[in-house]
Amino acid sequence: MAAEPRPFVAGARPRIRGEVAGEGPPIVLCHGMTATRRYVVHGSRALERAGHAVVTYDARGHGESDPAPPGRGYGYPELVADLEEVIGTAVGERRFVLGGHSMGAHTAIAYALRHPERLAGIVAIGPTYAGEPIGAEALAYWNGLAAALEDGGVDGFVEYIDRNQRTDSAWRESVRRFTRQRVERNRNLEALVDVLRETPASRPFDSLAQLESIAVPALVVASNDEADPGHPRSVAEAYAERMPQARLIVEADGESPLAWQGGKLSREIAAFCAEPGA
Repeated sequence: MAAEPRPFVAGARPRIRGEVAGEGPPIVLCHGMTATRRYVVHGSRALERAGHAVVTYDARGHGESDPAPPGRGYGYPELVADLEEVIGTAVGERRFVLGGHSMGAHTAIAYALRHPERLAGIVAIGPTYAGEPIGAEALAYWNGLAAALEDGGVDGFVEYIDRNQRTDSAWRESVRRFTRQRVERNRNLEALVDVLRETPASRPFDSLAQLESIAVPALVVASNDEADPGHPRSVAEAYAERMPQARLIVEADGESPLAWQGGKLSREIAAFCAEPGA
């Protein structure tokens, strides 16, 4: 039987709570906006069984972690600083593989640009940031989602996404279900409102051209747009094209996105980690 995950607290203001599961070469995983540490590999233990120490944590304002202190917010400089605290607490001086989904992918890339010597590999799952300042239409979407959560709670949040995302009808009920489950695991919905208003307007790095300097092996996980239009396949393809040692994977037509399949995604990450150089 696998040992129970070992909890940790990193940083002081805010306190970032996470856990380490398994033993072996470390993999640090960063979750997406409004999710929690569970929602990168969705509870799968496959990476532990493959011989890795898996480090997961709740970003500031998410899950069990503290909200941002007064006067400090939820931009990518703060998210990267929290990641640095997590690595200092749970990884130490060892090199490691760093991965993340959506907001977590952007945080991971920003960290890689700042600390390339620390990484053995990087996994970018469903990135959405295309290297340019957010447009007025996208900003209005996020502000609307923040207002829906503030005024209508979880129900309002789910209904807003259902109305505004162009998800194919075959996947809409699945999206509604796991969106609700994901948000309900957060203990501080007021902090999430601030996250929704601040994080999308923050730029994790200046341009996609910077990805060309990331020289470690990279795995980019895309999703087909029918099921997951919020994480455009074209953006993932652009990341894979820019990073010199990257390869792209995507689910087969008609399948649910790899980002939703914890076991299958974990096995893909484990196989990537077993490749020469990672």
